[in-house]
Amino acid sequence: MYPSVRPPRDVKIGDAAAFAGTTPRAIRHYHQIGLLPEPERGGDGRRRYGYDDMIRLLWIRKMSATGISLDDMRAAFDESRDVEDVLGRLEETLAAQEADIKRQREAVQRLRAVGSPLGLLSALVTDRLSHLPSGALRPSDLDALLVTERIFGPLGAALQAGVFIVLATHPALRAEADRLDAADATLDDTVDPYDPKVEALAAQHCAHHKALLEAIEAAGLDVAEERVFEIYDAEASGEEDTRMSAVEAVNKMPYGFSAARTRCMELTAELLGGDLSAGS
Repeated sequence: MYPSVRPPRDVKIGDAAAFAGTTPRAIRHYHQIGLLPEPERGGDGRRRYGYDDMIRLLWIRKMSATGISLDDMRAAFDESRDVEDVLGRLEETLAAQEADIKRQREAVQRLRAVGSPLGLLSALVTDRLSHLPSGALRPSDLDALLVTERIFGPLGAALQAGVFIVLATHPALRAEADRLDAADATLDDTVDPYDPKVEALAAQHCAHHKALLEAIEAAGLDVAEERVFEIYDAEASGEEDTRMSAVEAVNKMPYGFSAARTRCMELTAELLGGDLSAGS
C-alpha cells in the first residue's frame, strides 16, 4: 500500500543546507548576491525553504562542482547569457588550472630532487645550481635569488646563479665579497656621500665584479648563460612570470639605502659601464 501524499513541508536553513550538501553560511551568501531568492520568514522569524528552493540549491551545487562561477550561475538562471559563452570561459579557466597543477607537480618533483628551499625557485635556476654540493650555497644566497627572481624573472635569477656558483667554488672571491658587504654596511647616514672612502669602495666593487666575470668565463658559465637566453621561453616552459620593474621593487621592499651607499652603487655602475665601453 502506497503512503498517502503529504502536503509540502518547509524546512529551516540548517536542514536545507544539510540536504543540499552545503552550509547555512553559503546559502546566506547566495541570498546576498541574488543567486537564491530569499524566502519569507515564518512566525518564528526564521527562513523556511520549500521544494523549489531545494531544487535550486541542488542545481547550484551541481554547477559549482563543475567549476561554473557564481556570476555565471546567476546569469544561467536568468537566461541572460548564452550557455556557450559560459562554457567557453569555463574551459579557459580549467585550462589555466591544469597549467597551475602541472607547475605545482613539477615544483614538488624539484623539491624531492634538490630539497627546500632551492627547489622552490624556478626550474631554470634550480637546474643551473643542481651540480653544486649540498650546503655550498648560503641561505642568504638563496634569499638573494628569490628576490632577483621576483624582480627580474627566472632569467635574471639564472644569471645571478652564475655568480653564486663562482662564489661557492672560489673561496678568495667569497671572502672578498664578504669584506665588501661589511664595508657597505658602514656607509650609514653619518657618512658623507662625497667622502673619499665611498669612491674607493666603488672602485673595489668594480674590481671584484670584473674578477667574478673572469671566473665565470673561465668556468664556461658564460656559454651556459648564452644557451639559457637562446632556449628559454617563459610561456613554453610554464614558468610563472613574476617580474616587476626595479623601481617598483625598490619602492616596495622594506629597506632603504643611505645617501653614501646609494652613491657608492652609482659610482660602481659608472665604472663598470666605462670599462664595458672601453672594451667594446
